[in-house]
Amino acid sequence: QVQLVESGGGLVQAGGSLRLSCVVSGRTLSSNAMGWFRQASGKEREFVAAINWNGSTYYADSAKGRFTISRDNAKNTVYLQMNSLKSEDTAVYYCAARSVRELVLRVEPARYDSWGLGTQVTVSS
Repeated sequence: QVQLVESGGGLVQAGGSLRLSCVVSGRTLSSNAMGWFRQASGKEREFVAAINWNGSTYYADSAKGRFTISRDNAKNTVYLQMNSLKSEDTAVYYCAARSVRELVLRVEPARYDSWGLGTQVTVSS
């Protein structure tokens, strides 16, 4: 059974940075795609970034140029480096794993099979 545990959230001022981590157990990280999603209060969960088994990445428009997704296969960990944070980035951030191995990176939450419990990111203006 795959388990995902996020960490690294917190309170930061606008313009600041945070690095989120997601430790994966029960599966070899390099086998499949991993994604980061977020859910603000009262809103639907939305895609932020994804990284595939071959290293390819994809970002939501809101994340392009500010966020970077990466992984360390040796540590079975996925990261989300977030720079130039804005108040609208405030949300609970979730790590997710997709069991299907393919070349396409998916942005729909329903495409991902395993989820962490999330970590809160609050950006003060």
